Amino acid sequence: MLNQIILVGRLVYDPELRTLDDGRKVTTITMAIQRPYKNAETGEYDTDFIKCTLWTGIAENTVNYCKKGSVIGVKARLAQRYFEYDEGKTFSYGEVIAEKITFINTKKE
Repeated sequence: MLNQIILVGRLVYDPELRTLDDGRKVTTITMAIQRPYKNAETGEYDTDFIKCTLWTGIAENTVNYCKKGSVIGVKARLAQRYFEYDEGKTFSYGEVIAEKITFINTKKE
């Protein structure tokens, strides 16, 4: 079985490191990824905005070396998450969990 995602794009905002109650470090980034073809209706390139969760060392390094506009590559996996609300109703969504980050063009001062 294979669960692998490869993304290359620009950071939409500066990553911020959070520390959880158990001491683990985490950050969530959003990447802007331009599609390689033009939209037939407008004649312009569409852009996808993909959220990724980064843990521990990967999170710390990304916060230290990148900021809004940095181009990064992400090797990740897709995890299925479930959220329960309103008396037993559940909502599921896919979460991109980064396993490796490549700093292509950092914007850190």
